Amino acid sequence: MKRTLFIILAVVAVFLVIGISFTNMASLRSATSNEASRDLSYGMGGGGAPPMEMPAAQAPALDSGETSKTDLYNPALQSEERLVIENADLAVVVKDPKAKMAEISALANEFGGFVVSSNFYQSYSPTGKEVPEATIVIRVPADKLDQALTRIKEDVVDIDYENRSGQDVTSQYVDLQAQLKAKQAAEAKLLEIMDQAVRAEDVLAIYLQVQTVQTEIEQLRGQIKYLEESAALSSISVRLIAEEGTQAIEVGPWKPEGAAKEAIQDLIFFFQNFVELLIRFFLLTLPALVLIAVPLFIVYLVGRAVYRRVRRSRVVEEVRSDEVKK
Repeated sequence: MKRTLFIILAVVAVFLVIGISFTNMASLRSATSNEASRDLSYGMGGGGAPPMEMPAAQAPALDSGETSKTDLYNPALQSEERLVIENADLAVVVKDPKAKMAEISALANEFGGFVVSSNFYQSYSPTGKEVPEATIVIRVPADKLDQALTRIKEDVVDIDYENRSGQDVTSQYVDLQAQLKAKQAAEAKLLEIMDQAVRAEDVLAIYLQVQTVQTEIEQLRGQIKYLEESAALSSISVRLIAEEGTQAIEVGPWKPEGAAKEAIQDLIFFFQNFVELLIRFFLLTLPALVLIAVPLFIVYLVGRAVYRRVRRSRVVEEVRSDEVKK
């Protein structure tokens, strides 16, 4: 009897531990999902800047002309013929980011450029205050890049950083033009051969080669146009930071009453969580354990009865066999 009681208590203890573990996992999963939903709503509310779309730039192309590779590397013409892509990236502190963004947009139109993308969103200062912030990307003619930067930096509170880069793509540009001329010459030669071809299979084979060469020609023209447009219009990326977003954190005097208030509040929260744990244990975990333990206990009793019956029958058979032997 003691052994049976010990087995029953051990089974109940095991299921009690399992139930408590499942309850804690459910509580943790619920807390995690609530926190994730809060993070999602914060991200949608303006905590971070949404991704910027970069539409294709529509700009007048430079006059490619018939410049030869020798002319581009001639020291006398090098300063005039080199193809350089100039871009600028800066962050400025302003009083009103939204107004400054509108001013930069008007500046791009004034200089004959355009706005590539603009974003206005809310960020947080070191003190936790919600402050506006904006980013804008514009393109202006390369010869007006210095003027545009000067105008952008007017009336700003501070310049956080400013980067300016230049990429010389002259050799790449010349190489693409040389490839284009070679492909065009090959196209003309193939078309001439195709006109002289007689058999249909020869015409078809040459036509396929012409299609391949024409595709390569269009790709080269696209790359050349991209370099010309990138060099003709410089990109300026500006981050606009609100003035209140750069204010330093003020360290106030130490107030013991504030720490005591927080400690009492934490104690109240602990008591609330403890009471909630007890309520969940008695209303959820314990009934669940009972529902699980009762069928198992019934199975245990049935199994024990079957085992005892089988054992008793074996003992009776052994006794009978012993009597027969005697």
